[in-house]
Amino acid sequence: MDQDITSQLRQQESEEKQALALLLERYLSREEQLFVQKTQMGNTQSYLGSVSLEWLASRVHFALQLPLFRRKYDPKTNNIIRDSETVEELQQRPLDWSRQAHLAQYLAVLNNHKFPPILVVISQDWVNDPTASEWDIECRATVNVDNFISFDKNDSIGLLNIGEHYSIFALDGQHRLMGIQGLMELLKTGKLEVYNKDKKATGNPITLDELIEEYNLDPLVLQSLAKEKIGIEIIPAVIKGETYEEARRRVRSVFVHVNRMAISLSKGQLVLLNEDDGFAIVSRRLAITHPLLKDRHEKDWNPRVNWDSATIANKSTVLTTLQALQDMTEGYLGDKFTHWKSKDKKNLISLRPDDREIEEGLQLLSELFDGLASLPSYRQLEQGVKTYELRRFKHEKGGGEGNFLFRPVGQIALTQALGFLAFTQKIPLKSIIKKLIYFDEIGGFSYMDTSQSIWYGVLYDPMKKRIQVSGKKLASRLLIYLLGGIKDDLEKAEIRRDLAEARTIKNAATNEEKTIDFQGNFVNPKKVGLPDILVDN
Repeated sequence: MDQDITSQLRQQESEEKQALALLLERYLSREEQLFVQKTQMGNTQSYLGSVSLEWLASRVHFALQLPLFRRKYDPKTNNIIRDSETVEELQQRPLDWSRQAHLAQYLAVLNNHKFPPILVVISQDWVNDPTASEWDIECRATVNVDNFISFDKNDSIGLLNIGEHYSIFALDGQHRLMGIQGLMELLKTGKLEVYNKDKKATGNPITLDELIEEYNLDPLVLQSLAKEKIGIEIIPAVIKGETYEEARRRVRSVFVHVNRMAISLSKGQLVLLNEDDGFAIVSRRLAITHPLLKDRHEKDWNPRVNWDSATIANKSTVLTTLQALQDMTEGYLGDKFTHWKSKDKKNLISLRPDDREIEEGLQLLSELFDGLASLPSYRQLEQGVKTYELRRFKHEKGGGEGNFLFRPVGQIALTQALGFLAFTQKIPLKSIIKKLIYFDEIGGFSYMDTSQSIWYGVLYDPMKKRIQVSGKKLASRLLIYLLGGIKDDLEKAEIRRDLAEARTIKNAATNEEKTIDFQGNFVNPKKVGLPDILVDN
């Protein structure tokens, strides 16, 4: 008896599911309606659903094309024209069209691509017509702009009309929309223009054939991307009982708040989360495994890596930043794994290396840091000397050694030079490290803020009394020269000239230029020479 009842219940449940499936099939096949769930937060009512990428690209417009912004709208860039009337009202950053090509490629190339839902506002023509019958004599809406057909007694699940007579605008996710539109253009026309931030074409377009060849993509799979689904949350432009101004204020408030709440990730956080860039993966693995960098469970131990910020504060005890560590990793391994780099010349993105290459890269980088850890300057850390004592310049509060090796820009310049020497010129790393130890022992990395230092005027600005990042390339070339990596006399002469120019300062009052030699004297630029090349001892 019990078994018969159970069987009947199961049969009934199966029939109900089939009936529901048929009912939904009939309604969901209508292009002018979207199956949604109704939600409410505060005074904001919205609908949650999903649409195809193709539909989104063709039906959804950018927020700044909304009529309430249109008077100050630039149709060429899809951005607001910022002036005294709009600067206080609009908090969203302008659309950056240089991102479109990369976002479109991300969707086309990476199998595990994923965009979060997009927040949109739905509207109709009558909203912007003050004489429309939908406004009463008090200028209040007599109906909602949205048309929702409920399926349940709680009015929570049903169909939302989204036919052609409705206009839809993205409030949050405009760069995602831009990327999806770029993908659709690529699939339909076979090419995609590459723009700068202001939507001016730059360089050669990306072609579909180029992507297929470069990443070994299946053309049929690519075309199927148009049917992929993305989440969408829809809010109405006008709610029954609102005036036009109240509706405008509500929509603008949502527009501003969702963008204010969207806090950008720091450079360090981007490196921490990046699972596609080989240099980012290797650098963060090194940061948690290498003795020079990893955390220790000791009472007086201070972390060596700043995981968030790209800069180091004056009193900070860290040795470097995660962002600098990624740049160091790319500087060193870039000549070994050239295919890890972003293919900027073709405007193509790079893909995650295979695990074997990542392990090889980590091993090579670990060997480099084993060598760097043997430098006298870094060995002082094991003796209890604080990083800020070695990093700060003499004139800074507390004073310090002004050591090249404790500045991220110096660390990056060094590893770039060593990568060139090790992988392009095939000079053994042990030989390079041996020369660096000697150079460090004679004070070659110390007191950048004194004229005796080769880094004076290069990485240290004697006029502004601070680090100058612009000297990184010259610093790297000087290291290559010092370590015996430059044989051509013409190239040596060029480096000497650049060094003399770097050590030339201009008197703002007299506009007179003076060049400082290594003894602190003002000399003719030609009198500034290069130090001797380091040799094996």
